Amino acid sequence: MKLGFLTGCLSPLPLDSIVVWAAQNGFTALELSAWPVDNARDYAGTQLDAARLDQAEAARIRALFDQHHLTISCVTYCDNNLAHDPAERARYLNHLQAVIRAAALLGVPTVSTFIGRDVTLTLEQNLEEAKQVFTPIVAEANRLGVRIGIENCPMPDWQFEGLAGNVAFSPALWTRLFELIPAENFGLNFDPSHLVWLGVDYLAAVRDFAPRIFHTHAKDTEIFPERRSRYSIMEPSHGVWWRYRMPGSGMIDWGAFIGTLRKIGYNGVLSTEHEDPEWEGSEEKVKRGLVLGREHLQKFAQG
Repeated sequence: MKLGFLTGCLSPLPLDSIVVWAAQNGFTALELSAWPVDNARDYAGTQLDAARLDQAEAARIRALFDQHHLTISCVTYCDNNLAHDPAERARYLNHLQAVIRAAALLGVPTVSTFIGRDVTLTLEQNLEEAKQVFTPIVAEANRLGVRIGIENCPMPDWQFEGLAGNVAFSPALWTRLFELIPAENFGLNFDPSHLVWLGVDYLAAVRDFAPRIFHTHAKDTEIFPERRSRYSIMEPSHGVWWRYRMPGSGMIDWGAFIGTLRKIGYNGVLSTEHEDPEWEGSEEKVKRGLVLGREHLQKFAQG
């Protein structure tokens, strides 16, 4: 299995610098962050300017990766694609379509994004809205040879306190989404870290959704039981009774996870999504955290 990372954690470094560093530090793939240049989202990045990508720049990027023996595993842009405000939603969807076109230009098989949420609608209504919004997008992606992998982060507190902001956070919801949008190029960018604090069996989820796992994130989760007992599971905010960590610093059994991925036939990329507060604050710390995570994953990913 190849090991990579989502590049946004190293913003504002340019892509060329990240590629060189990744190759020198044992990574063999990168997941390119492709938010708009003027974006201010946390953990976002614009190592790929999808809106301005042309064939010449795509060729240069492919050559850069070939030179350093790296692959591009995925192009990622996660925003609220079901935003209630029509202008806001249109802005996000227009950029998502630019990202899909950019992935096709680069020959990258997968684009990762969120479903999002319209806060004025019920959960079931949001799923029906997702069908209307994503069916034509998925069809156009298929025409271009691109798969859409939905990231399963619940995004608590994103639009409103305590509310899950991305209606693709559980196996039950994935089942409904795949019933509503049955296209073969519509699946998951599977991240086990979210399932841990939600109390979902992440190994069973891998087995149950094997054909839909297009890409995987490697992120761990640390839980503080004494805090959970005080705040309860109804307080879902990051950092209250749980937090994201680098692989090997939380509760995930990476040997079992990688072994289960192998059993279902997944031989793609494990892409570290760095959101560990212990390894933030400077470029040096972020890079050190990425290397520590890779070293832990390497124990199980070889062979």
